[in-house]
Amino acid sequence: MHILALALLAAQSTPAAPAQHVIVDGQAQVVEAFKDKQAWIKHHLWVETTFDSDGDGRLDRMHVDVTRPKQTDTEGLKVPVVYETSPYFAGTGPDDKSFFWDPNQELGAAPPKRKTMAHVGRPDKPGMIANSEVGTWVPRGFAVVHSSSPGTGWSDGCPTVGGDNESLAPKAVIDWLCGRAKGYTAPVGGDEVRATWSTGKVGMIGTSYNGTLPLAAATTGVEGLEAIIPIAPNTSYYHYYRSNGLVRHPGGYIGEDVDVLYDFIHSGDPVRGEWCDANVRDKLMLAKQDRKSGDWNAFWAERDYLLDLGPMRAATLMAHGWNDWNVMPEHSTRIFLALKAKGVPTIGYWHQGGHGGHPPQELMVKWFTQYLLGVKNGVESGPRSWIVREGARPNAPTSYADWPHPEAAMVVLQPQAGGRKQGALALQASDQRDIETLTDDVSIDGAQLAQAKESPHRLLYTTPVLTSDLHLSGTARVTITLTSSAPAANVSVWLVALPWTEKGRIYDNIITRGWADPQNTTPETSAPLKPNKAVTFSFDLQPDDQIIPAGKQVGLMIFSSDRDYTLWPKAGTQLRVLLDDTALELPVVGGRSAYEAALAK
Repeated sequence: MHILALALLAAQSTPAAPAQHVIVDGQAQVVEAFKDKQAWIKHHLWVETTFDSDGDGRLDRMHVDVTRPKQTDTEGLKVPVVYETSPYFAGTGPDDKSFFWDPNQELGAAPPKRKTMAHVGRPDKPGMIANSEVGTWVPRGFAVVHSSSPGTGWSDGCPTVGGDNESLAPKAVIDWLCGRAKGYTAPVGGDEVRATWSTGKVGMIGTSYNGTLPLAAATTGVEGLEAIIPIAPNTSYYHYYRSNGLVRHPGGYIGEDVDVLYDFIHSGDPVRGEWCDANVRDKLMLAKQDRKSGDWNAFWAERDYLLDLGPMRAATLMAHGWNDWNVMPEHSTRIFLALKAKGVPTIGYWHQGGHGGHPPQELMVKWFTQYLLGVKNGVESGPRSWIVREGARPNAPTSYADWPHPEAAMVVLQPQAGGRKQGALALQASDQRDIETLTDDVSIDGAQLAQAKESPHRLLYTTPVLTSDLHLSGTARVTITLTSSAPAANVSVWLVALPWTEKGRIYDNIITRGWADPQNTTPETSAPLKPNKAVTFSFDLQPDDQIIPAGKQVGLMIFSSDRDYTLWPKAGTQLRVLLDDTALELPVVGGRSAYEAALAK
């Protein structure tokens, strides 16, 4: 036989080497054998949970889809899983704010009624749910799984917006991937489906609500969930819809509350949906969310994942924008700090933009390569904090040993008289016992107030002009002593960089913000303010890591109702601020000496 023919015969009779993961620099690489999209195996199923949240007498099942390399069938290859779950995959309600609560509400009064949305229509037939993450992970030899949250799409149950079933639903899917729960070919009955191709190592990822649910699943301590990448997660619905005892709305969504979000995502079975409306939205949310006082209660405690971290073990790569005024930065920093204290491997990626923003792909791939494939690449032992500095590319963050910056220390600044125009913000209090007055008027927004040369509706106090850059890292805090002419008042605080940059993003002008209800003596208790009786209260502003450039001034602006965030009471309430008993604590890298150096001429 011809030599070439012999060679071809030998090649045909020699089996190809089985496909396997390829690791370079601690990262799973795209592998040619896994790249063929046409050969990927795709199927969907229903995973049975341990709960019945829609009251129909049978355990809820979650609709799940799977995309995996063909080698999981042809070669018996077992692969780890990247998993994303969401209430949004099946569609959402209209972007129509006529369904939101009317913010025109007197503080402490019953809110005007709102109209509810019609149920969101789900797809006529169940099938594959989403394609997110598939192109990134399947070519690297992972399976990608999606599921619809309870009460959305073809998943059973009721949406609860942070209730226990939203934690237990992804737990059930992970249990199925690990062989501990059952999957079926149909929402009722059906043949059993097993995840025989799964290694039992799962990582979860997602942004916003989709980033909240990895944390929710991780708080169950479910075995097999090894790592999560929550991006801009909502870690407390109280912190999303309330602030220090005050009703506050997320940026861009004035009038939204838990029940509004429920309507927006409720795309499940319309028959059981009526039961969900009556028993979850009406009897629970409308009764317990409390738009009169804004106080903390058991309803909100159930929806705060910081309180559920006890069983959590999944390595966590957090990501958040310092200028995210929708899901504000505290949502991630509070979990980041708690997980550090708990000893869970944790890294933070922070950027200067708004809502969303993935960590660099290299960091994400290293994270899942170590924790899902077992490759010791040292990703957890490097810098704990990665921050995209001002003007830098998102994929070029600067590394720091930790957040807040280890050298950050509080510098206490106190306002001096002249706040209707521009009073000083100094390192010592005045000896004049000054009192300054502002009048609430929600028709004027915060940006207008910050730019006004003079206003009776806000008090503004500024540092001297910086002669060198000032690095802030951590959580600023204010203490305010005031009297109110009304029994209730909003209190809003902005830290701004002046002069205002007209052509820049609003982010270039706002350092951070915060809101509080001076009626609250504790988060869950409040009492009406007495005219002319001073109250002192302290609260945190949103955390930050920002470098204020030379030539700017740091300004502390105190005002009452914030048009873009708080309720809108009638104008006219007067607040008298006692300056000597009012202070700003500013987290400065290098502390007081660095602050003084930044002002030196």
